[in-house]
Amino acid sequence: MSAVLGKVNRTLLASIGLVLLAAGVTLLTASRPFGGRYAPLLTARSRHRYWHADDWRWWAVVAVLGLCVLLALWWLLAQLRRPRLAALEVDTGDGGFALLRGRALESAVAAEAEALDGVARCRVALRGRRDAPGLRIALELEPHAVPADALAALRGPVLTHARASAGLPELPAEARLRVSSHHAQRVT
Repeated sequence: MSAVLGKVNRTLLASIGLVLLAAGVTLLTASRPFGGRYAPLLTARSRHRYWHADDWRWWAVVAVLGLCVLLALWWLLAQLRRPRLAALEVDTGDGGFALLRGRALESAVAAEAEALDGVARCRVALRGRRDAPGLRIALELEPHAVPADALAALRGPVLTHARASAGLPELPAEARLRVSSHHAQRVT
């Protein structure tokens, strides 16, 4: 969903930018033919001629503006929607289910990953659907860390514990690694 939302955001911003650019260019270039530099773009005569109260143009303008408001509200709600999973249902083995909060699983995975050698910081997000969850992990490695070792340790015990605690046969994870910046030491 986030990839689609990103494309919608870029398309919407590009469209708004093009419309504003076209309107600005039109206003800058059209001021001369309409009667001079300080003359209004729409005179009282032209406003009266084109915009009668019983004309269909008013309804079209209101419909287009209403559609713009609805699209803007949809876009705003899509921005506010959280892509994280709130909870997972875990089979207790006796025919019942327990509810595992997503934040609890995220913090447990992050704490276990931060305890690994060479990991400075870790952020975890539980995404997907309840029947097909996945983890997005952002690891910040210390300058001396070996990325392959950190990734192997993450893939081994950390994700195995997360899978077992959630009672899932598989738990796909996407890991993004970044090395933390460090300042060079001065030699005197």
